Amino acid sequence: MRCLLSLFVFLTSFFGLCQTDDAPKDFVLDANQFYGSILLHNPDISHLITNHPGGVILGVSRKTYGHKEWEADFGYPDTGYTFVYQNTNNPTLGEHFGVYGHYNFYFFKRNVQLRVAQGLAYTNNPYDKDENFRNNAYGSHILSSTLLMLNYHKENLFAGLGVNAGLSFIHYSNANFKAPNTSTNTFAINFGLIYNLDEETNYEYLVPEPKGIITEPVRYNLVLRGGANESDVINMGRYGFATISAYADKRLGKRNAVQLGTDIFFSNFIKELIRYQSIAFPELDVDADTDYKRVGLFLGHELFVNKMSVVAQLGYYVYYPFDFEGRMYNRIGMKRYFGDKVFGAITLKSHGAKAEAIEFGIGIRL
Repeated sequence: MRCLLSLFVFLTSFFGLCQTDDAPKDFVLDANQFYGSILLHNPDISHLITNHPGGVILGVSRKTYGHKEWEADFGYPDTGYTFVYQNTNNPTLGEHFGVYGHYNFYFFKRNVQLRVAQGLAYTNNPYDKDENFRNNAYGSHILSSTLLMLNYHKENLFAGLGVNAGLSFIHYSNANFKAPNTSTNTFAINFGLIYNLDEETNYEYLVPEPKGIITEPVRYNLVLRGGANESDVINMGRYGFATISAYADKRLGKRNAVQLGTDIFFSNFIKELIRYQSIAFPELDVDADTDYKRVGLFLGHELFVNKMSVVAQLGYYVYYPFDFEGRMYNRIGMKRYFGDKVFGAITLKSHGAKAEAIEFGIGIRL
């Protein structure tokens, strides 16, 4: 658990969810109970869907009032942290404990709230070949987790208390860091209470002066990404990988840019998978000397939020000597700028809904 908390602190510090400015310190607490179902997104986990999971979602959020320009541009969202406890009510899957950084976005006169949260979770009963061989959903204790909540949200109805109710979606996966990794998705209803710690003070929403249209020439980026992952063959072992990315981007305004570029993938787990298939499955006719490298071209979009940005890319392998999960791939994640040129990135590379790896990257934008 100490490892989980240390990683979470690193991630939230990296992406700057904590505010350290002189803006109002207006905090809201929320507590929700949820009850739902694990979705059958893959027939391989059908034997694990036996009961309805339940649990609690706890959150602390800090309101924004436009003291930074991005806050007004995105409708004055909250920033904060979420804790989730989920009991799957299935002894094979066990219990999950997750910590997240979140943003709350508001719609319809702030009566509808969308929480987008990303973090890490600990599961107490992952796959074990001797004691828990039926759990093909999680191969490790530590999981990446995504939480989405869409709520009717009404604050300060009486003495700082309010209510919310809605729908939740919770995803757990280790992004192929260790096999098996079929993952689970929980869809649930939730209801709970809200408490404003400073309900007696009314803060004014600021509207910053517009800075005009942002124009930039085409910018060029170079990124080095790395990490470790494993194939779907259990106990084949984790191997390091490296990816070199080069792309150009063009700013389309204050918040958006489009990208065009190329990736070169050096995935050592594929090298081992080629060797394994050439020996264990001769009917596949895999040559042991097949090149394990891949080269892709991609289109992307970057959404700039203060020093942080959100990236989404869709790629196609133009050099693809070994067939692994198809020629199309996608990447989503976050970047954190340190100054005007240098940035760090954490991204998830996948093929559709099939994750391949979590990538940790460092790059430069010229």
